[in-house]
Amino acid sequence: MMSDAILEMRSITKNFPGVKVLKGVDLHVERGEIHAICGENGAGKSTLMKVLSGVYPHGSYGGDILLEGRPVEFHSIRDSEKQGVVIIHQELALVPHLSVAENIFLGNERQRGGIIDWNQANHEAAQYMERVGLHENPTTLVGQLGVGKQQLIEIAKAMTKDVKLLILDEPTAALNDNDSEHLLGLLRQLRDEGITSIIISHKLGEIEAVADNTTVIRDGESIETLDMHAPDASQNRIIRAMVGRSLDNRFPDHTPTIGEEIFRVENWTAYHPTQAGRVVVDDANLSVRAGEIVGIAGLMGAGRTEFMMSVFGHAYGRDISGRVFLHGREISTRTVTEAIDNGLAYVSEDRKHYGLNLVTDIRTNITAAALDKISNSASLINANEEIKVSEEYRRSLGIKTPTVMHNVGTLSGGNQQKVVLSKWLFSDPEVLILDEPTRGIDVGAKYEIYEIIQRLADEGKAIIVVSSELPELLGISDRIYTLAYGRITGQMDASEATQEELMTLMTIENDKETAA
Repeated sequence: MMSDAILEMRSITKNFPGVKVLKGVDLHVERGEIHAICGENGAGKSTLMKVLSGVYPHGSYGGDILLEGRPVEFHSIRDSEKQGVVIIHQELALVPHLSVAENIFLGNERQRGGIIDWNQANHEAAQYMERVGLHENPTTLVGQLGVGKQQLIEIAKAMTKDVKLLILDEPTAALNDNDSEHLLGLLRQLRDEGITSIIISHKLGEIEAVADNTTVIRDGESIETLDMHAPDASQNRIIRAMVGRSLDNRFPDHTPTIGEEIFRVENWTAYHPTQAGRVVVDDANLSVRAGEIVGIAGLMGAGRTEFMMSVFGHAYGRDISGRVFLHGREISTRTVTEAIDNGLAYVSEDRKHYGLNLVTDIRTNITAAALDKISNSASLINANEEIKVSEEYRRSLGIKTPTVMHNVGTLSGGNQQKVVLSKWLFSDPEVLILDEPTRGIDVGAKYEIYEIIQRLADEGKAIIVVSSELPELLGISDRIYTLAYGRITGQMDASEATQEELMTLMTIENDKETAA
């Protein structure tokens, strides 16, 4: 039986100054399949897709691209889209202040006589929205919709370009379980309609569920392509190809040394910043001891991030009340500066927007939260000390970069997360709050992050980990709190907890609502 390849990429090479990112990658994609691409952060996955889609134009890379058996040379995204190749990046390219219809036809406006025909645009947009299962008014502003619906808008937009090959880079990274399942169902539907998809993802369970074939890239080279319908295809097989070894245990062994209580929050309540009267954190109590890793579990919207951000300098919410204690002494955390000065550090779940300055170098990012430690009495920064400090963190946390003078935006997700950790560790906190510390990070880099977290606990710090992955919380925590509807519904020793027990506590209805 002859192959019906829609895409062949042969011996693709791509260099950046001082770095060879792609070293002869081959990719073969059959028509009408869902083809997954896996690899550790920095393996070259996104670079390969940017070569394919014309983000990196022909002439800036080596090798050949064949689309439907014909050689193609894309000099821009517009060139690739004309041939039916559409890429949806992890950072969605939508304009929040424009409507759904305006975004769907942006750059491809429906017009008559040089004037935009809004009736036609809204009518056609509704048809494309129906096709992807998005039930909203086409005139709704995109900024009013959640990330899951915005992802569907991007796919609807691709449909208007007669897409043959749809590329999605980490499409479910920021989605909850329901939105992720809807998106994967849509990809299956598009496959049935003859549209081929390439999906880059770190979520191996999703790949196992949806992909027909999976190509693994490691250190800029294509390692193997697995038939996901074969009996030997498994998550462990993918991991082995990704990291070059078997990860029998995805969490490092750890024996905690837990001391006296360091941190305690009592009767913490916070209201929504714009919706008057809506309680997002409701009379919550929490404590953490020296050397202890405390997990916080809860479904999307339970109030996990809101709880931690409101404690850390009232960075979220209004009409906040409650008390915070450090070593038994009440402290104030009314501002971020006060929180930092009192020994708290908060690693945001959104490292690219709140954790890092992507347009500056690694050195500047690492020292940003404690500039006074490298400044003299005249508030002038000692550049030599800044380099020395950031180099120490580069080595101790294993940040993969030849120099701290490199732009932090060029690093992989795992290495960016290590820079964020370095920044807060330099502030020398006693309490470290980690919100989704491994989101968007591959399994190999996750293991390294877990080792860093455990090392910090062994140094006597109090660690709080917020995560939407229950196996992660069970794997690294000593004790776990559960939240539902903004209320603490229970706490358990991680060694005695199960996913089922945690989920039961995470779905308890609000006592006040139940009583009403």
